[in-house]
This record gives sequence, C-alpha cells and structure tokens, in this order.
Amino acid sequence: MAIAPVQDVLKKALEGNVDAASFTWLEEQVEKIKSSSTPNSFFLSFSRASRFFKKEGISWKEVSSRSLPEGVDTSAWDCLLLARIYLVLQLPSLHDAWLSILQQVFETGDMYEQQSLYTALPLLPNAQELLPRAIEGCRTNMSLIFDAIALRNPYPARFFPEANWNQLVLKAIFMQRPLYLIQDLDRRRNAALADMATDFAHERWAAGRAVMPEVWRLLVPFMGPQYLEDLHKVLTSSDALEQKAGALAVYQSNYAPAQELLNAYPLLREACANATYSWEDLGIEFQKNRV
Repeated sequence: MAIAPVQDVLKKALEGNVDAASFTWLEEQVEKIKSSSTPNSFFLSFSRASRFFKKEGISWKEVSSRSLPEGVDTSAWDCLLLARIYLVLQLPSLHDAWLSILQQVFETGDMYEQQSLYTALPLLPNAQELLPRAIEGCRTNMSLIFDAIALRNPYPARFFPEANWNQLVLKAIFMQRPLYLIQDLDRRRNAALADMATDFAHERWAAGRAVMPEVWRLLVPFMGPQYLEDLHKVLTSSDALEQKAGALAVYQSNYAPAQELLNAYPLLREACANATYSWEDLGIEFQKNRV
C-alpha cells in the first residue's frame, strides 16, 4: 500500500480542522522525525500532541477519502486522534526501525495513545506484521482501546484467524459493544461462533440476565434444529427488542422449521418482510436503552 496518498488525505483534513499554530507545530515535528536518525523526535511529538490538539470532531466535507484503504471509517475520529495517526504514518521513513518503535509505544503509551495506534493499523504498510499486537490488544477490558480495534476497523476482518476473530466477537458481546460496527461481521460468521454465541446466551439466561439482540444475527447462516428451542424462547420473550431480533434471524435464514416457527407471529413476520428494521436498528436501540 502506498503511504504517501494516505498522508496527503490526513494532512488536508488536519489543515482544514485545526488552527494554524497547531498545524505549523505538527509540520515541524514531521520534519524532525524525517531528518532524525533516532526515534526520539517521534516519541516526543506523539506524547506532546495533546497540548496542541483537542478531542474535537472533524469535518471531512472538503476531503476526498478515496486514497484511504477500503473499509477505513473516519466518522468517529477526533483532531487529536487524527494528528497522532498522521505522526505514526511518518515512521516508515525510519525504515527497518519503525516496527520496533511502534511496539515500544504500544507497551508504554497511555490509553489514548494506544487508541490512535490501533486505529492506525489498517493504514500502515506491512500491517500484518502487527497481528500479534492487535490480537493481544483485544484482551483489554478498556472499551476505548477495544473499540479502536474491533469497531469501524477493517483490520480484524482482514487479518484475524478464525479463532481470534471469534474471540473478538465474543468479547464484544461480553462487553456489550455494538456488533453492527464490526466490519464484515456477516461475511466472517462461522458455525463455531454461532455455537459460542448461543452458549453465552444460555449463561446469561441462567443468571437471569438479558441477551443483547445482535447475538442472534450470528446464527442466520447456520440455522438448524439445535437452535429452535432458543429461538422459541426469544420469540416468546416479554422484551420486544428480543422478539424482533429472533424474528429477523429466523426470517433471514433458509431453515424451514424455523420459518414455520415464525408463522405463529404474523406481525413480526410482516415487519421483517417489509424491512421495517435492520440489525443496525436493533443494535442502536439496544445501546440507547443501556444509557
């Protein structure tokens, strides 16, 4: 992947969203990084960026994102995050040392610095070399860092082996993070993940707890007799959101016995047939109700 066009996009976005003094400081740091034979300039500027940039939203209206890798979602980025990612993208100029420098920042950075590193993963050349670091990062219980890897990020779907992918999705369920923001979730659904998701649902029910509705999305391609009892439980739930999720999972499947189960709920079937709601709608409503 050519990194220069990506740098140009981020630079233009920064120039249009921050004050002149902050942008000038950043450009000065970039020159120091490129002209230095040690990583010290990068370490200092990466840490000090919070003095010049705030966690303010970014307008991308005047910036074309066509040069960004497919799937990169900048909608939740802020100015500080963007500035740090821009600095990270200067590291390949240090040639063979840049991966070891990144590893050092991963190990010593605060959570906001780590957030920017994980967000930057799909923008980096040779990104697959950082796969062990990305997998390790998913073990965190800090939602800020986990979200940077798992949500709005094409990296996991592109590089994670199935076992690690499944662990990421299950961790998202456990932390009740919005599954609809996991890129390529439907493409990477698998039978093992469907079984793990229903096992988790059983544990939640046994503890008297609700199950997030998006869990049932994982069953759709693998619908079979082993899930009929669970689906019946969901369709008869007193929780309307659960009912909608169960109905949508059944409706999107090709399993005839499940379809017959849905026939007992004509209003739910009609809502699914009319595309009254989507998995994203259910996820948004669930997250809204949690607040």
